[in-house]
Amino acid sequence: MKFTKIIAAFAIASLVLVSCKKEEDKNLANIKPVNTAVKEHKAIAAENVQTASFEIEGMTCAMGCAKTIEKELSNLDGVEKATVDFDKKTATVVFDKTVQNQNSFTKVVEATGDGKTYKVLNTKS
Repeated sequence: MKFTKIIAAFAIASLVLVSCKKEEDKNLANIKPVNTAVKEHKAIAAENVQTASFEIEGMTCAMGCAKTIEKELSNLDGVEKATVDFDKKTATVVFDKTVQNQNSFTKVVEATGDGKTYKVLNTKS
């Protein structure tokens, strides 16, 4: 009797593990590959380098929110470097002031995601 219970428990556990794996594989099949190409940045003339920092309200995670915003800012023309600190809820962007401005960063951040989640506050340069 005990042997039958062990075999039944093993069979049920195996079935659950296999069915979850297949469901996970189905979900992974629907995910589109992410373009991980790194954009090359042109050198910025020293007199045109400017740094902007601002707070971002609405981030809920470091890997999703902060990294996505950082990537969006980094891919803009004229941006040398962008960093987003999830813990401090801040972003810092080093950019060419002849190509970009703080208003464009605000628009990009607030348009990221659904366009309603993130808000830029306390912009400083």
